[in-house]
Amino acid sequence: MAVQLRMRLTACTLLAMAATALSSAMPSESSAAPATKKAAVVCDVPVSNPRGQILALSCSSCHGTDGKSVGIIPPIHGKSVDYIESALKDFKSGARVSTVMSRHAKGYSDEEITLIAQYFGSLSRKK
Repeated sequence: MAVQLRMRLTACTLLAMAATALSSAMPSESSAAPATKKAAVVCDVPVSNPRGQILALSCSSCHGTDGKSVGIIPPIHGKSVDYIESALKDFKSGARVSTVMSRHAKGYSDEEITLIAQYFGSLSRKK
């Protein structure tokens, strides 16, 4: 069951990446077009932050795709964007010590950390 869910989420992510790539390759809309766009929806998963979602895939093996990890891994679902971003930056700088997270966070730029925090923070606001 978990494998099927993981495969579906992986397929959804690949579709989201393809949709993002196609939309960036298409000619831009005229300047008279409305400035607001609806977030893309792929496989019933809103994709308003596709890059953050892609970056967050590396978190899913421990924290789950929805941030609701089980066992000894702390859940990140329900945490605010500010909390997640601050924690990741503290892991990166060494201000907060963790065997795995300190090494993992060092692999991201501050911009990427912000995108990951925004992605997981947005999950707790959805039903």
